Amino acid sequence: MKACFKNIGIVGKPSNPEITETLSALYSYLKQEQYNIYVAEDSAQFIPNHTVTACSLDRLGRYCDLVIAVGGDGTFLAAARAIVNYNIPLIGINLGRLGFLVDISPNELPAKLHRILKGHYTEEQRYLLRAKIIRDNQVIHEETAVNEVAILRWVTPSMIEIVTKINGVFLNSQRSDGLIISTPTGSTAYSLSAGGPILYPSLNALVLVPLNPHTLSNRPIVIHDSAEIEISFLQTKQINALVTCDHIEIPDVLISDKILIKKEPLPIRILHPEDHDFFQILRNKLNWSSGYHS
Repeated sequence: MKACFKNIGIVGKPSNPEITETLSALYSYLKQEQYNIYVAEDSAQFIPNHTVTACSLDRLGRYCDLVIAVGGDGTFLAAARAIVNYNIPLIGINLGRLGFLVDISPNELPAKLHRILKGHYTEEQRYLLRAKIIRDNQVIHEETAVNEVAILRWVTPSMIEIVTKINGVFLNSQRSDGLIISTPTGSTAYSLSAGGPILYPSLNALVLVPLNPHTLSNRPIVIHDSAEIEISFLQTKQINALVTCDHIEIPDVLISDKILIKKEPLPIRILHPEDHDFFQILRNKLNWSSGYHS
């Protein structure tokens, strides 16, 4: 039997009053159905005329057995990183422009949400990446990413020279504007814009996509997601780099630093409506097959 939910968290796109109508409708529905509701602090202000129980985003997983993210993929990513260690599922309601991860629209509330909460859903797992910045054999910073880790040239007109090893084995060195290491989830995000392939979400794979490489034969490569990726730099002078994990920036990475990237052991659990179809989402979002009718 599928999970029965009692305590539900709500995360809205922060600092965006346009979510007020949807958040209020969602809150009223859940209250009517007698769920215990916890709202992320940044979102509580957008639910007027109700006395809400608010808590910080990073504590939401302690109190809830399900979290609903209302916004775009960015809101979904922030919620996913916050709850991944609690092994609780996540639902996305789409108020964004693209939305590959948030697949319920406001006009489908509460019908589709009601079906999910009653146990009629499909569940999939998506894995995160963890990036560690190593300096003088010490971890000076680490961050998680749902979509991708990107290494970029920072405050310099020059290309950076990146050395990549996979499980300790040399892959290549490249002069470029940077490198994207993407999960299947992120293959429809920054990686796609940079010319990387779309990966089916359940694949145990990662894709490495160079950004504007100096050598045109330097192409994206897909590897198994169990691999540890080591990034270092080969420069004749000090050039800082920027590392981003989704939209979180780690600036001032030095050329003497190493970056280790590995899959996190715990996945995100995503609940979809029963009629969820990844290929249909691709067709709708990317405007594929616009003249074809099955």
